[in-house]
Amino acid sequence: MNADKRLRRIVVAGGGTAGWMAAAAIARTMGRAVEVTLVESEAIGTVGVGESTIPPLITFNRLLGIDEAEFMRETRATFKLGIEFENWKAPGHRYFHSFGFTGKDHWAAGFQHFWLHGRSKGHDAPYEAYCTELVAALAGKFGHLPGDRGSYAYQLDATRYARYLRTMAEGDGTLRVEGRIAQVELDGMSGDIAALVLENGSRIEGDLFLDCTGFRALLIEQALHVGFDDWTHWLPCDAAIAVQTESVGPPVPYTRAIAHDAGWQWRIPLQHRTGNGLVYCSRYLSRDAALDRLLGNIEGPTRTEPNHLRFTTGARRKQWHRNCIAIGLSSGFLEPLEATSIHLIQRAVLRLIRMLPLARVSARDIAEFNDQQLTDMDQIRDFLILHYKATERRDSAFWRQCADMEIPDSLAQKIELFRETGRVFRKNEELFAENSWVQVMMGQGIEPRAWHPIAEKLSDEELARLLDTLRDNVTRTVEGMPRHVDYVARYCGATREQAA
Repeated sequence: MNADKRLRRIVVAGGGTAGWMAAAAIARTMGRAVEVTLVESEAIGTVGVGESTIPPLITFNRLLGIDEAEFMRETRATFKLGIEFENWKAPGHRYFHSFGFTGKDHWAAGFQHFWLHGRSKGHDAPYEAYCTELVAALAGKFGHLPGDRGSYAYQLDATRYARYLRTMAEGDGTLRVEGRIAQVELDGMSGDIAALVLENGSRIEGDLFLDCTGFRALLIEQALHVGFDDWTHWLPCDAAIAVQTESVGPPVPYTRAIAHDAGWQWRIPLQHRTGNGLVYCSRYLSRDAALDRLLGNIEGPTRTEPNHLRFTTGARRKQWHRNCIAIGLSSGFLEPLEATSIHLIQRAVLRLIRMLPLARVSARDIAEFNDQQLTDMDQIRDFLILHYKATERRDSAFWRQCADMEIPDSLAQKIELFRETGRVFRKNEELFAENSWVQVMMGQGIEPRAWHPIAEKLSDEELARLLDTLRDNVTRTVEGMPRHVDYVARYCGATREQAA
């Protein structure tokens, strides 16, 4: 600790998306109040496949004063309006989880209640027809709407994003140290981390250490042994293969998640290429068979060698322990099905900044941080389990296992409440809003048996007018949008040289 007893020296162990998001945010928001040092080695690769994001990243970038068009140009990003799920409910079936709102909610009940009542009266427009983002996505359109009405995210090159943030962080005073971490030195009295010892013998001392070392979790697990809760019994996929391909058509403003008999495949279009990957359960699909399946289901020539990953879904039992905070993959892993990896980095970083100690680390801060982080992870975990559990698929051992598995009580309550009443309740700043749960539950085949009685307050004519007006507004808005590919080229398009 410094002589003035103030917590000033923050050491970030590891680079990549997690490390540079943390360094950039702390350096930009805290200024000279703290000193940020980031230790990374060019010899250690990063996972770098977090290409699909969700809307809160917009808030993070704005907080850092990032110009959107410049950021998208540098990361070769496209816009993302949601995820199309193929073969999840049943082979050949599709549904869309969009961002934004569907229809118009009443304070007492969500729009789904009015739509369900309308369907019983013969209104046959699908639920999807009332969401601007969803209709625009499937039409291949995008445009910024007045008053920030639209909800969107990005499909980006995560490696380029980390590089972009590095430039920003170093410009704000972050010191980058090149080298491999050989030892995590603990204080013999307190048990806190005292320093990182590099292979060349140099010591990097600090007051607070951020573990951004990925799956290795060098600080939080290998040095401090906080323990890990394994969630494989709920999220059985434990391996992935990623490969980049040349683009063969204009990029669509959404990610595709295509289920197969032992997991699922992603397809994410960027400006200059397409990201592809196969997520699978090694119990039911071998590494070689998985690679053959992925390469047999891609479009365009490959740009990279396949990157094989092994993982265990779950969470560290403590996200903050002593003077160490785990951020990114070191904190745990929730598979990329709903693109939450970068979001969890963002949540941890911003939560840390709000709770940053002035001097001695408070046990109360640690307890509150851990509670909030683990609540986030539990809620996202439940949303991911929903995709596997609520399925009509029984065509493989993998899907039969998913259909038969016990699920957390918190998720069972949400499913049965929706099935019986059509209601969804969002708790404790939960990431996924009511509309997300409604879209996925109905998309996976969970149909409510009832709706809120306030929907019947409207006369048949009033209900028809409401539904028609909302649907017509969506149609007109989407008709007025440009093609996504044209908008990207005009707004943030990378030159041919940049895209190479």
